[in-house]
Amino acid sequence: MAEVSALQDEIDDLADTLAKPARVKKIIIDELTAVRKKYAQPRKTEIVYGDQVEDYEETEAVEDYPVHLFLSREGYFKKITPQSLRMSGEQKFKEGDSLRQTFAATNAAEIMFFTDRQQVYKSRAADFGDTKASALGDYLPGKLGMDEGENVIYACLPGDYTGYMLFLFQNGKAAKVPLDAYRTTSNRRKLTGAYSDKFPLADMIYLPEDTELALYTSEPRALLFHTSLLLPKATRATQGVAVMNIKPKYRLERVAPATDTGIVNMSRYRSRSIPAAGALLKPEDSDEKQLELL
Repeated sequence: MAEVSALQDEIDDLADTLAKPARVKKIIIDELTAVRKKYAQPRKTEIVYGDQVEDYEETEAVEDYPVHLFLSREGYFKKITPQSLRMSGEQKFKEGDSLRQTFAATNAAEIMFFTDRQQVYKSRAADFGDTKASALGDYLPGKLGMDEGENVIYACLPGDYTGYMLFLFQNGKAAKVPLDAYRTTSNRRKLTGAYSDKFPLADMIYLPEDTELALYTSEPRALLFHTSLLLPKATRATQGVAVMNIKPKYRLERVAPATDTGIVNMSRYRSRSIPAAGALLKPEDSDEKQLELL
């Protein structure tokens, strides 16, 4: 009977403990205090919170030296040293291919390749071997692992990611995206949604800073406008805003810095506000006319 009575007292005490949170907390405190007294010793590790952790990226040392970069219209890419270029400056291309862009850069320079699938592939000049003007170079769709049928249409050297990418669509709309929108904290090599797919793309151009551009349509009509009239949008796939009013049967074909065009009478085509229709292109203002004068 004594054992039964003792067991009943223990059950009653446990039930009382469970019914009183204050007793539960006291038991926990007493047990933790006993553990601390018995096992206490200085902490061997330091507690660091997430916002105090610095991201570490292991970077491979890259030999840096001047290079010239060449991108062809069919997606071949060459990196040539100045010395090699001086020895043989005539560039070789496949039949039907031609030069799309060329840059003076360094071997450590980062490169962004925009494609016709609204994607951008990030690489470095150091990822490509030095070659000669007489070689075709690396075929980018294979080198960068692009999707089947995907083609490079523009290259950009982002540097410190200042400036803007300007995307111009055939319907006369333009989207101005800060280059910083393409910055990545990891070593991601491929970004989707590089620009809008809502309208056919006419052209794109990298703007280190705002400048005056010339837009040409198939009519042919031309418009000069300053890119400061466009507000930048941080969303890469923004549809942009109307810059040029274009008749339904025509389309925007290309864009160029105003200073690089053959336009003589710039005031005829210049607009202080957008959207604007521009003016019909006169023969004396065409690029072909200027080439004839040269």
